[in-house]
Amino acid sequence: MMKKILVIVCLSFMLSNCSEDRDIRLNPVAITLNFSHSWNGTEITNADFNQLKFTNENGQVLSIERLRYLISEVSLTHESGEITILDDYNLVDLENNESQSFRTSEGVLPGDYSSITFRFGFKEEDNLDGAYQDLNSASFNVPESLGGGYHFMQFDGKYINTSSTEAPFLYHVISAIDPTNVNDAIDTSYTLNIGSVTIGSNTSINIQMDVSEWFKNPNTWDLNEYNINLMGNYEVQLLMNQNGSSAFDVVSITQ
Repeated sequence: MMKKILVIVCLSFMLSNCSEDRDIRLNPVAITLNFSHSWNGTEITNADFNQLKFTNENGQVLSIERLRYLISEVSLTHESGEITILDDYNLVDLENNESQSFRTSEGVLPGDYSSITFRFGFKEEDNLDGAYQDLNSASFNVPESLGGGYHFMQFDGKYINTSSTEAPFLYHVISAIDPTNVNDAIDTSYTLNIGSVTIGSNTSINIQMDVSEWFKNPNTWDLNEYNINLMGNYEVQLLMNQNGSSAFDVVSITQ
């Protein structure tokens, strides 16, 4: 009798585990993206704001007063070739620690994916003027005279200029707009490929922005030349787009 009870218990345990495994395999799961920030490998938090403690590639000392940016369109390509695009976006704000951890509202099936990407900013068809109430409330809009829609990044601070005094910079990334024809815009949002990943029941992807990259790769940034009033500068927005392509990197993936 004892052996029969033991067999029943073991079968029950195995069936329960199989049921749980099947649920994990078949039920869509959300993904968490965690964003951290550094300057040439040294961690940055909002405790570092308003301090002239960073030196860019051009040798200029600067501070950070605000840094917030938009990510959207998480896309996963399954090893079978099937592509899943998650219709989510998030405003990452260094002044708001909660915003730096973003869990998708939609889910994907667990399994092996050959690539996962996310977009910096909005693609043009999603960058609709006034369409997102939370971004409106955050004053993340772009003026209609510059094409409307939303910023991709607001990066503000001060730097020591050629007169050895503090001067402001406003490194604001938007779609590249020709001020003489605001209907003629180049989509300067871009996707970043995180690489292959196995999605489990509780996957977190830890991504780091190296803020120093915005000033050095491939264009060495001279804040004396490019500091404020950059949103309407078509050529400068293209330079920002080039520099941003190397700013993000995957630190780790946890399950």
